[in-house]
Amino acid sequence: MPCKRFHAVGNAVRFSFMTGTEWWRTAVIYQIYPRSFADANGDGMGDLAGITGRLPALRELGIDAIWLSPFYTSPQHDAGYDVADYCDVDPIFGTLADFDTLQRTAHELGIRVIVDLVPNHSSSAHPWFQAALAAPEGSAERAHYIFRDGQGENGELPPNNWESVFGGNAWTRVTNADGTPGQWYLHLFDTTQPDFDWDNPWVRAQFRDVLRFWLDRGADGFRVDVAHGMIKAAGLPDYTPPVEGGSMGGASVPEPGIVAEWAETAPYWAQGGVHEIYRDWRLVLDEYPGQRILAAEAWVDPLSRVAEWVRPDEMHQAFNFAYLETPWHGAALRRVIDDSVEAFSAVGAPSTWVLSNHDVVRHASRLALTAENLQGHGIGPKTAGLPDTVIGLKRARAASALMLSLPGSGYLYQGEELGLPEVVDLPDASREDPTWFRTNGERYGRDGCRVPLPWEGAAPSFGFGPTSSSWLPQPAEWAPLARDAQDGVAGSTLELYKLALRLRREHALGLGSVEWLGGFADDVVAFRNGDVTVIANTGTASVELPGGELLLASEPLAGRTLPGDTTAWLST
Repeated sequence: MPCKRFHAVGNAVRFSFMTGTEWWRTAVIYQIYPRSFADANGDGMGDLAGITGRLPALRELGIDAIWLSPFYTSPQHDAGYDVADYCDVDPIFGTLADFDTLQRTAHELGIRVIVDLVPNHSSSAHPWFQAALAAPEGSAERAHYIFRDGQGENGELPPNNWESVFGGNAWTRVTNADGTPGQWYLHLFDTTQPDFDWDNPWVRAQFRDVLRFWLDRGADGFRVDVAHGMIKAAGLPDYTPPVEGGSMGGASVPEPGIVAEWAETAPYWAQGGVHEIYRDWRLVLDEYPGQRILAAEAWVDPLSRVAEWVRPDEMHQAFNFAYLETPWHGAALRRVIDDSVEAFSAVGAPSTWVLSNHDVVRHASRLALTAENLQGHGIGPKTAGLPDTVIGLKRARAASALMLSLPGSGYLYQGEELGLPEVVDLPDASREDPTWFRTNGERYGRDGCRVPLPWEGAAPSFGFGPTSSSWLPQPAEWAPLARDAQDGVAGSTLELYKLALRLRREHALGLGSVEWLGGFADDVVAFRNGDVTVIANTGTASVELPGGELLLASEPLAGRTLPGDTTAWLST
């Protein structure tokens, strides 16, 4: 069944922050992980009503838009990225009416709403896949997904050697109605996440309906999960990755850069045909007023390849994972900033900047790790090189101040404005990330960055909800990091973010450019953006600041000296 269309009535939208150009070129977009943001009904699970109740705090913070991670109907085998109905809300998060209220309230506050879209695969519980299982081989229903006969004398071997992002074989064999073994279906992720066949016009038509369903309800755009996926190479040829392991779309990767190489060469990633899909989607979005957008989660490399996703007739933004993965070192940061601006400017798109999200170790911890930490592995009590929390927070504040001074669009992950670290000591019995189970506890996974937020230091569940329930336990050490403990407190991380976002708007830094300044050591990032000079000291030796009024400093300064792991903004 196609999604039923919805026509909004009486939904006036006020966006007082418009600057006379496309909003998405300079926007600061705040990622909300719904199950961990705010719980309105006290069941320990965040929900849409909880988000709505906390929107005024985000308006006060100064962000321009929110991106909601999946809230669709789902068995929740992969935290909602296994979708069973693209046009409804899972009961654990509320109802469609709750979404409408959230969207309307956000727009009244001048905040745009971006929803997550998961088009590479559905849940195996989706009616489309259930119909495919019930239908005979060669049927139209089966052609909506990627079913193939097996190899071997009796089809007992999978159709090819592809491995799942989550480990193991990427194919699962079905059982026919008479109990005999049947065909195999492809799932690049979990066995409960069968891949669609995007060469099928029916699939493309269904997703055009899905886009219109949420656009009709007032959504301002989509973050597209696994935007480098969907199209597979003709013939589904065998493939052996250049290294063991590796992943896409938020799972573990062997090391920075390897995932990109895999994306370029694997017959299931970054195939040219994906761009036809986004050109088609762009036409749909352009039918709607208000500059609706598409943002790509595209794990490809180099940045010039990422820019292919944001050519003028395709998507609007693509996440800059190269920036996220860059170590806290001046030379490396200068290089990735240059590469980013060059690559995205070449196609007329803004660069995006991001330091944390729901799939990576929070940067208040990650930037102080002293041993290798592979994406998606997480950290826990037995992790080597665990971070010093004081150094981690200091670097995180400096890195955030640097990021928010850059031209283009920035993404924040919920809780980073509080300086939240990764939760290291979660009880094993509380962990829910499939990574933990699929590796028999060898990898901790992503639960540590998904712990529910602390809003009120003295309240049950730190104000996450009206009861003490919390789907993941919150550490007692978070009490002084709660929002009410930082609100209005000079020097707090929350106030640093508020100041940075206000100055970013006032000085139009998102519309500016980077003009590098000479005369600084290799571990210093120094540039002008419009009428603001930015100095970020990633080293240990102090730096004398140039002239100009001090607008912002990530740490208290002694005179005109900038210590290590500190960023300052000055008027020019």
